[in-house]
Amino acid sequence: MSDNPKFNIAFIHPDLGIGGAERLVVDAAVGIQNKGHKVVMYTSHHDPLHCFEETRDGTLEVRVRGNSLPRDIFGRLYIVFAILRQLALVLWILKHEKETYDIIFVDQLSACVPILKWYCPAKILFYCHFPDKLLTKRDSKLKEIYRVPIDKLEEWSTGMADTITVNSNFTAGMFRRAFPSIFKKPRVLYPPINFAAYDKKVDLSDPSVQLVESHKHTIVSINRFEKKKNVELALRAFALLENDDLVPKETFEQYRLVLAGGYDKRVRENVEYLKELDTLARETFGLETYTIFPTSTEKPPASAQVIFVCSFNDAQRTYLLDQSMLLLYTPANEHFGITPVEGMYASLPVIAANSGGPLETVKDKETGLILAPEPEIWAQGVRDFILGKYDTVEMGKVGREYVKSKFSLEAFADQFEDVLEELASGGRPTNHHYDNVEYAMRVIVAIGLFVIWYKYC
Repeated sequence: MSDNPKFNIAFIHPDLGIGGAERLVVDAAVGIQNKGHKVVMYTSHHDPLHCFEETRDGTLEVRVRGNSLPRDIFGRLYIVFAILRQLALVLWILKHEKETYDIIFVDQLSACVPILKWYCPAKILFYCHFPDKLLTKRDSKLKEIYRVPIDKLEEWSTGMADTITVNSNFTAGMFRRAFPSIFKKPRVLYPPINFAAYDKKVDLSDPSVQLVESHKHTIVSINRFEKKKNVELALRAFALLENDDLVPKETFEQYRLVLAGGYDKRVRENVEYLKELDTLARETFGLETYTIFPTSTEKPPASAQVIFVCSFNDAQRTYLLDQSMLLLYTPANEHFGITPVEGMYASLPVIAANSGGPLETVKDKETGLILAPEPEIWAQGVRDFILGKYDTVEMGKVGREYVKSKFSLEAFADQFEDVLEELASGGRPTNHHYDNVEYAMRVIVAIGLFVIWYKYC
């Protein structure tokens, strides 16, 4: 146990579902709680059937506020309602627990930061996974106009934080380009993984594990079912193994591709993208598919070549990481990407795109391959592993030791605690250039707060 001062820390995260951002914030909370600090997690949505185990088994205290507000209107205005839901949550904290916390950790959505700065004595840390303004598609003039005040709000509110951290050097560079008015260089805190959560034994008696169990060799891809994750790259590369005769037919029949990841039936993109991938596999490539949902009870047929696992649980993840022979990580320009780290810790070689965060995590030809995101190139890379060009066992060993040395939860918690102590003592404040937008933002935020308070509080 550390002899350093202990803090009361609130974590504010929009939706405690299943994804890289959620994995980071959960691990950060667990890591700093293990060092003796008091932690409470606040969120606008938490579904016990669609979350990480630590948020439902009592490891972390989770409080849900603001969920009565809608998420969107007719599939539109997601960011506006995400902001309103967050402000409703923050209003509850200010009304009931204003003096409770020494430090408030905010991530993913910065809109609440000024309110907390103005009305709460706690120090504010903002963890930037990636600037939202760089993630949004602007496919119409109306969308461009709509995003102008949102982008201004993001930059202004982010700059109001007492200190800012980011998940990689890649994100730090994009942060500085996206937010030129924020002068302070953000500090890099690489996301960790909690080794204990990945050291669990495979439980073949678990019915959910039996659903994904197979005697075939498994190639796995783990990503949310979103277009930006480019999951079809793994599917196309796998199909080319057979269609381009890269491996003998009898060899191909011994393999299957498992596409697993976060899936929320409330999110239209998840639903549509899963359907698109399934159609691509069946109708374009002639592959037999099967989809496993959290409520599924029937096992895929042995002949299934592509298995979709929607919102896998921890036991299924343990099996897939333990039993697979190769992990495919498909997103390009990913801000960090915790999945390659998880795979390497599980002694899996990783193929990842040659851009973004994986350049800082995957060591080319040592722990996996860094390749241009082209199906033909990836198919050749997969073929090389199947046919034994690379020693998968040796690569797996190197990857595991590399992760243990750099991405442990303990190492992260030590760095995180250092940031918190520095923040509490007044060190490394964020420097921000303010212009006339601040007065306008104060007025807009005050009006918004009054409307939310009047209607929902």
